[in-house]
Amino acid sequence: MNKVMSNKWFITLYLLPALLLLTVLIFIPLLLTGYYGLMSWDGIGAMSFIGLDNYINVVQDATFWQSAGHSFLLALFSTLSLLLYLAVSLILASKIKGANVFRKVYLIPMLLSSVAIAQLWIKIYNPSNGMLNTMLGWIGVENPPLWLADPSIVLYSIFIPILWQYAGFYILIYYAALKGIPETIIEAAKIDGASPLQIALRIKLPLIMGVIKVTIVLAVVGSLKYFDLIFVMTGGGPNGASEVMASYMYKLAFGSYNFGYGSAVGFALLVITLIVTYIVRRLTANKEDIQY
Repeated sequence: MNKVMSNKWFITLYLLPALLLLTVLIFIPLLLTGYYGLMSWDGIGAMSFIGLDNYINVVQDATFWQSAGHSFLLALFSTLSLLLYLAVSLILASKIKGANVFRKVYLIPMLLSSVAIAQLWIKIYNPSNGMLNTMLGWIGVENPPLWLADPSIVLYSIFIPILWQYAGFYILIYYAALKGIPETIIEAAKIDGASPLQIALRIKLPLIMGVIKVTIVLAVVGSLKYFDLIFVMTGGGPNGASEVMASYMYKLAFGSYNFGYGSAVGFALLVITLIVTYIVRRLTANKEDIQY
């Protein structure tokens, strides 16, 4: 009994630094964000309590819901892109020639900062001398699109570099999961006459389904709180056509110095993310994984 109690104290002692960091860096700021949302505050002067007015305004704010729609659209594209990443990982794990080179190439975006990636794609999308419109001119397109200035396509134009930015991350996760499958299982399937497609669909995918579910959650949550590349490339423009929840919150707090309302938007973002995460986890969970 004493040994068990001693082990519990040691476990608590080892967990204490991590718990302190989580409390100071995550839990307390979250509570303060919710608290500031109850205030009218410019970030510098005195705060005045206004109750739930900011949160009521968030619910009635058309711009917030428009930006939320953009964030959900990004989450949808990010989730669908996992199919492409998974297909590439299956090809790389099939021992094709040059697989090592391709694995290194896909990791390049992970080595670049979001600002560098944003500047690169701004140059590619440049309407006058950008690489994309130049190539379209070569094939006879006379009036190529204004990729970052046209409200109807700007959001999709930004999605492409975002998906490219995280391609290496998800391909690496899938590749590592696929390489973790025992080779004896694959060899047994080949002896039984299974084709490469059957091996991929009926053996490999079911064995890494747990990893796939985790990446779905990561893609959805990451998309809902995404900020940096969108802010650098367009700042949420033109006319809010590429605004997302995180960039809208930033503009309110640090652009308009409306920290109270910005905090309310940030707290709403947190609540939405938690709800969506719970729903995704429930949808992707097996029956035995759901705890009642």
